[in-house]
Amino acid sequence: MRFSDDRITHIAHLVASGIWDDDLVDWKDEDKALHEIKRVLNDYLRSDDEADTLARNKIRSLSRDVPEGSREWDILYKQYFEEEVKKKGFFV
Repeated sequence: MRFSDDRITHIAHLVASGIWDDDLVDWKDEDKALHEIKRVLNDYLRSDDEADTLARNKIRSLSRDVPEGSREWDILYKQYFEEEVKKKGFFV
């Protein structure tokens, strides 16, 4: 899933504000913390995109045609997506 840098920055600020307001963390450098939150968000989204691509490619490679949106496609997609997440060690 692709988000703009502005959207990622906004989400990072929401996360930082939430954990700060709940008194879950104290940091000396808020800019560094925001940078790290943005990095983690981008890594998560990239891993989700990669697992999505791999799952879709597996379905396309089947010997029979499975129409996207069908119940069978949804079941296969979920299964293959979860397999890729586990195999690659993604955190989704």
